[in-house]
Amino acid sequence: MYARKDRKDDDDSAQGGNKWSGERSSVLQEARVFNKSPLDPKKCSQVLTKLLYLLNQGEKLSAAEATDTFFAMTRLFQSSDVMLRRLVYLGIKELASTANDVIIVTSSLTKDMTGKEQLYRAPAIRALCKIADAGTLQAVERYMKQAIVDKNGSVASGALVSCLHLLNQGCADIVRRWPNEVQEALNSDDAMVQYHALGLLYQIRMNDKLAVSKLISKYTKYNVKSPYALCLLIKLTCKMIEDEGYGTDCPMFNFVESCLRHKNEMVVYEAAHCIVNMKSTGPSEAGRAVAVLQLFLSSPKAMLRFAAVRTLNRVACNHPKIVMSCNIDLEQLISGTNRSIATLAITTLLKTASNESSVERLMKQIESFMTEISDEFKVVVVESIQSLCEKFPNKQGTMMGFLAKMLREDGGFEYKKAIVDTIIDIIHSNEDKMEIGLGHLCEFIEDCEHTSLAVKILSLLATKGPKTKNPSKYVRFIYNRLILENAQVRAASVSALAQIGSECPNLTNNVIVLLERSLMDEDDEVRDRAAYYLKILQKGNTDLFTQLTLSIHGLESALCEYLKSDMSVPFDASQITYEPPVKQAKPAAPLAVPEKKISPGKNVYQEEVLEVPEFAQLGNVFRTMPPIELTEPETEYVVKVVKHIFGEHVVLQFNCTNTVNDQLLENVSVEPVAMNGGWKAVHTIPIKKLGYQETASCFVCFQQPDLLDGAYNSGFTNTLKFTVKDCDPTTGEPDDNDGYPDEYVLEVFEVSLSDFIQKVANVDFVNSWEELGPENELEDTFVLSAYSSLQQAIEKIQDFLGMHACERSDQVPEGKQTHVLILAGTFVNGGRILVRARLAHDPTMTQGVTMNMTVRSNDESLPELILTSLA
Repeated sequence: MYARKDRKDDDDSAQGGNKWSGERSSVLQEARVFNKSPLDPKKCSQVLTKLLYLLNQGEKLSAAEATDTFFAMTRLFQSSDVMLRRLVYLGIKELASTANDVIIVTSSLTKDMTGKEQLYRAPAIRALCKIADAGTLQAVERYMKQAIVDKNGSVASGALVSCLHLLNQGCADIVRRWPNEVQEALNSDDAMVQYHALGLLYQIRMNDKLAVSKLISKYTKYNVKSPYALCLLIKLTCKMIEDEGYGTDCPMFNFVESCLRHKNEMVVYEAAHCIVNMKSTGPSEAGRAVAVLQLFLSSPKAMLRFAAVRTLNRVACNHPKIVMSCNIDLEQLISGTNRSIATLAITTLLKTASNESSVERLMKQIESFMTEISDEFKVVVVESIQSLCEKFPNKQGTMMGFLAKMLREDGGFEYKKAIVDTIIDIIHSNEDKMEIGLGHLCEFIEDCEHTSLAVKILSLLATKGPKTKNPSKYVRFIYNRLILENAQVRAASVSALAQIGSECPNLTNNVIVLLERSLMDEDDEVRDRAAYYLKILQKGNTDLFTQLTLSIHGLESALCEYLKSDMSVPFDASQITYEPPVKQAKPAAPLAVPEKKISPGKNVYQEEVLEVPEFAQLGNVFRTMPPIELTEPETEYVVKVVKHIFGEHVVLQFNCTNTVNDQLLENVSVEPVAMNGGWKAVHTIPIKKLGYQETASCFVCFQQPDLLDGAYNSGFTNTLKFTVKDCDPTTGEPDDNDGYPDEYVLEVFEVSLSDFIQKVANVDFVNSWEELGPENELEDTFVLSAYSSLQQAIEKIQDFLGMHACERSDQVPEGKQTHVLILAGTFVNGGRILVRARLAHDPTMTQGVTMNMTVRSNDESLPELILTSLA
């Protein structure tokens, strides 16, 4: 009987099922056994185990259920059964956040943490700190200090880890009073205690840079015995070197480098890993770390081999020449039984490949076991192939065929997305391979299970298909999606067919026939798109594809008014005010998707400035910037500035808070003074009265200078001016009518170019770029010596210009040394701006990032403005 029952349990666990699923109510009923006398430790342990399992599987108890169960569980303290008592501690921790009045078990836990039974002490400390508040912790402070320096390692570790959690539970001030005990624990012979003590000491001092510096300096000289603590010390040391900008010649880096010769393999690996990942590491320092990792490649321990090859795989992105010295050892790992290690070894070799013949040999080896590795490692292989495509353009056809074969195999979304992105990159970079790549992608969408990938490929077919020799063959693939896929893919197919029909006159009639079949589609989005595009194609008027100049706010208001009427008369869009473009540009490319401005809409600050009568004539707000703090939060007067950009004016809104309880401020104003000329204040609105803990806004309006002459970029020095009246702190009434003038110097803030540019989400950058044309185009090359990586340079460029990165071009794939950043924006005068920046970075050189930037606009003065601002 028992054997049969055990076998059934094994079958249930093998299937991965929850054998107590749906038994929440019955388990709570069984919990009544806690109230029986005498206690049955075995039965209580079984019930408590079920309860803990259910809670860890995501079951939620109501406050009443948790409280009843918790108080019933406290009766189990009467039992001396060790296993049951430890389960009780776990139950207290699980129910502490849900049950009420859990503080009642404090005395029982305090008794256990100070008792003689060593098995109870550490779990009791952890449970107590889970339910403790500041008052409870002060009552047991003496016991916690004793536990931190206890000779029993498990007790000391339990106390130290609990203190780490208490730092985030509102008891940080109490824990910070125990540094002496924590430092004493650092001298423990127990490796884990030393590790936890160092971590807690750093958390206590992490906001004090000088204290952290002293801590690291002290223990880098002191012989830390625990390998765990030593690994943590290496991480903290490298973090401090990076944060403070120290070079590799500082004593702290010498400590990290000395750990490469430590007798413990874990410490050696941590030192090598940190060195190669530091931004300030040069080729010589990285070479010494790579030499240590090379030794691990021949280690009999699979764990060390995997760690070493994974780190070398990342190093190969920035220092491929250094990793080439490990190629012989890496090739020996390819034939190993561990496919994860073999995959990383091959991809590392691909990144360091110096000739095309070695690439072909490695690709054949990859193909032999691609089906045996997980998607995570398949993505690593795809990323390596992508970098090879840039390195060896002649092999792009071969690699594209290999990628297409991988597409036909089973895999998850991230894996398929990586392959599709790589093929699309090849298509964009090499027009000779465009038709081959489109063919592979067309075959893939026939069986594609991922909607986002299908839509992405359909958009590519619509853009690149008309430029091929035979666009008609792509119509079949697109139409198949129109009749076989879900609504989102069908809608994308309609747009793709319409674009091909508009750009290929010989296919227009055929496309019209196909689109007519979508007029009866069950999805309204598909029907609407089909009707819209049919109307355009039948009229042959491609001008309807140009960007709308219709006032969006006007259209919204007109539609709202129309909905309020009886709607007996058809809606007339001709009555809506149109916004004429700044300059007549050439006709838009067919089927160009309208640009959509990225705007957070009206926020609280915009509503405030628009309610001021003096600013009613300024027009609509172009942009409102996030508030900038001009004082520290704990100062007497707290001031923040919000910049509002109008068509011809800049309004500065100063939000002021009075934190002095015995002062009443009157006639409060801020006097901003521009460091550059050209800024003229035309209106100032002060705050009449500002009481204690009150916040109000004063305003200063400036006439915009000539932005095209570069006067937009200016710092502003600021002085808060007001009249002070002493008052009664309780009532807030002034003691007398006389006051005295006073002023307070504020921090400096800047108005820059990005404030006058609004981000634009350009969903079709290529067509918009061609639409603007080369008439108003300027190009220049810059050397960005301050940046050590492409990602860093891209982030700074985007922040400086305040423009939107289209098509996710702000993300640089790992290992790439060249990248194209495309940006879109609208200037305050209504001019459209498109930027294409080609960036290159050679990790072996010290000159930084080289950038070739091309700017197009429908305003002839804007390209020069953008390029001049970067000079």
